[in-house]
Amino acid sequence: MKKILIANRGEIAIRVMRTAKKMGIKTVAVYSTADRHAPHVKYADEAVLLGEAPSSQSYLRADKIIEACKDLDVDAIHPGYGFLSENAEFAELCEKNNIVFIGPRSKAIRVMGSKLAAKETVKAYNIPMVPGIDEAITDVAKAKSIAQEIGFPILIKASAGGGGKGMRVVEKESDLESQMERAISEATSAFGDGSVFIEKYVSSPRHIEIQVMADDHGNVLHFFERECSIQRRHQKVVEEAPSSVLTPELRDKMGEAAINVARSCDYIGAGTVEFLLDDQHNFYFLEMNTRLQVEHPVSEIIAGVDLVELQIRVARGEALKMQQEDLKIHGHALELRVYAEDPLNNFLPSVGTLDTYKLPVGKGIRVDNGFEEGMEVPIYYDPMLSKLITYGNTREEAIQLMIQAIDAYKVRGVETTLPFGRFVCEHEAFRSGHFDTHFVKKYYSPEALLDDQKREAEIAAHIALKQYLEDKKLLRLPKQ
Repeated sequence: MKKILIANRGEIAIRVMRTAKKMGIKTVAVYSTADRHAPHVKYADEAVLLGEAPSSQSYLRADKIIEACKDLDVDAIHPGYGFLSENAEFAELCEKNNIVFIGPRSKAIRVMGSKLAAKETVKAYNIPMVPGIDEAITDVAKAKSIAQEIGFPILIKASAGGGGKGMRVVEKESDLESQMERAISEATSAFGDGSVFIEKYVSSPRHIEIQVMADDHGNVLHFFERECSIQRRHQKVVEEAPSSVLTPELRDKMGEAAINVARSCDYIGAGTVEFLLDDQHNFYFLEMNTRLQVEHPVSEIIAGVDLVELQIRVARGEALKMQQEDLKIHGHALELRVYAEDPLNNFLPSVGTLDTYKLPVGKGIRVDNGFEEGMEVPIYYDPMLSKLITYGNTREEAIQLMIQAIDAYKVRGVETTLPFGRFVCEHEAFRSGHFDTHFVKKYYSPEALLDDQKREAEIAAHIALKQYLEDKKLLRLPKQ
């Protein structure tokens, strides 16, 4: 494998290129007209323009990506995440054109891409499931019957869903029909598939996911868990590893379950198995993401591995060199997704020019970044600017370093989730570890954030005044 095309943009494209270059592999970037001057284009050895700014005319053009591979003698494609990363047809297209797809085979992508098919596939391995029905329905009367059987509240979920789309919590029977219609409509619009299923709604859940890696020689490993319960609109914003609530015994059980999920679909490469953990520490299989996750750096840090390097090695047909017992947790890592979003305005995207863009540096700080000062934040793509990662010997150390790193990260021109990240890290519920996926709903509001900022400003003013008075006193002292 001498040359890899990265079918993505921004920070993940650079992240993959960095490892490829370390391994002596040439890299090819692809880009749209909106990303012509983006850092990932400059960082690659070669770059290919795919088309106009909208994804449908550029990053989702599988035909143009394959054509670029043929023109430039590319051996393999790394899809990153998003775009074509979980597209079974794209994986098949790579296979047909003798291009290595750095990811699972199309069969695994297809099976795990449907929540219902995934549940059916893992059944034989006795993986714990949330009570519910394992078939798609559109009949409201049948839905009512199922809901009465498992008890309210229930969760309506799109079978082909993700990112919180086509998902509705129903507290009482009178709301079922309207919420079901909305879920079906949203699922049809987002995924072209209106099938939904019903399961028991787990109250006070934590979102715990397990990083797995499998090779073509029958080896499957897990690289411990990530705590991903701090979410807005069902999408993660703050992640950490390890979780503060898992015991070693529970970690082993969930790790073994994740390995079995991977085995159930003959998985190859990096993947993530997601679970819900209830307040009694019962865990339930949620889904499998058949790609590298945004939050993979926290797992890399605590496990001491380069997951992208392992992906490439596995794709080359190599066997994983380590055994499960070789892997140990080292320290604690925290990640904040720095989005160009306004936390004071319902996290709506904030577009504009990065007039100031200075990144924090220092021991225990890692920034996976995709932007430069002076660049515009395009409206066409996910608004993530970078991922801010901190790590220390303890959870407390990683949190304190995150607060310092947030303060050192300077952005002017767009609003970002940096103040929200600070709010989370300073909140007692987060610091104590007593939180769940309802953290934002329970504790966060624009007013709460403004109150925090006001208190910080007052403290800073008091400190400045005290220092001023001290300095003044020194100036007045008679010379000796």
